[in-house]
Amino acid sequence: MDRWPFRLAAGFVLVALAYFAWAAWCFWYDRKAPNFTGNIELYVYPGTEISQVRDSIVASGKVKKEASLDRMLSKTGNIRPGHYLVDAKSSSIYVSRMLEKGWQTPVNLTLSAIRTPGSLARKIGAQMMVDSLDVAQYISSEDSLGFKPSQLFTKIIPDTYQILWTATAEDIMDRLFRERDAWWTGERKLAAQRQGLTPAQVSVLASIVNGETRYVPEQPAIAAVYLNRLKTGMKLQADPTVAYCFDYKLNRVLKSHLQVDSPYNTYKYYGLPPGPISCPPQSCLEAVLYPDSHNYIFFCADPSFNGTHRFASTYSEHLANAREFQKALTARQKNNR
Repeated sequence: MDRWPFRLAAGFVLVALAYFAWAAWCFWYDRKAPNFTGNIELYVYPGTEISQVRDSIVASGKVKKEASLDRMLSKTGNIRPGHYLVDAKSSSIYVSRMLEKGWQTPVNLTLSAIRTPGSLARKIGAQMMVDSLDVAQYISSEDSLGFKPSQLFTKIIPDTYQILWTATAEDIMDRLFRERDAWWTGERKLAAQRQGLTPAQVSVLASIVNGETRYVPEQPAIAAVYLNRLKTGMKLQADPTVAYCFDYKLNRVLKSHLQVDSPYNTYKYYGLPPGPISCPPQSCLEAVLYPDSHNYIFFCADPSFNGTHRFASTYSEHLANAREFQKALTARQKNNR
């Protein structure tokens, strides 16, 4: 009896079983097995094709089985812009769903050394998907902000914030405003009251301290000088406020600059200027809230040029310090010629 039909049938059965076993293994691997050897960071811009994302993932060299990734990405619908992180535990189907559903990983938005609204807009635009021009337009509009743009830096505290990369200018600013409100705890508000200041006024004075020094250990001493001047009815006479009047374009503040007619010129007008002259960091805010206790009302740069200052209680002491600094400065300039 010829047995070849049975052998052929058996062969078909074995092939079918092998196919179904392979298909079952692929089904399991695509959905359950980690398909990557390490983290892969993706920035997906509007209009990016899935094939471009696939090429970026493969180019990382961290894909175990490209066929598994291709099978899942071929079934992916419209992908959403965003910042995504593929880690070593991710399966191929997770990557597909992540891109399709917009499961983003937040990015760090780091804000520091901000003197003008323009610099704030540029820093945000450089780190986020939003265009810096859109940010600049938003923060310059009272209708958008809900308050005068001159008060913007009373509403922001420079720090590092985790935010979705695709956040709009409105989303970003709202987040910054909420973080500022949370920073102003009841204890800090009481500290402001003890200095006779509102939280907004603390930001204004802190911005002046920020303009005087970035040396954190000395900031409480400088804050105390200005608080002493306010309490005794003196003009603040802060050079950084004059520099602000000239859009920070001065290499050095001269006597001629002190006559500029601006409410921000603390050589001409008493009290605090109407708004911050920069976006003060937390260290300067804390310096105003918790200043040193002393009776100094003058200070000038140390003649050693180490970034610190010499303090004085009387004008005669201050003049002596100023002459010593000027002498050292003249000698330094002469040596550098």
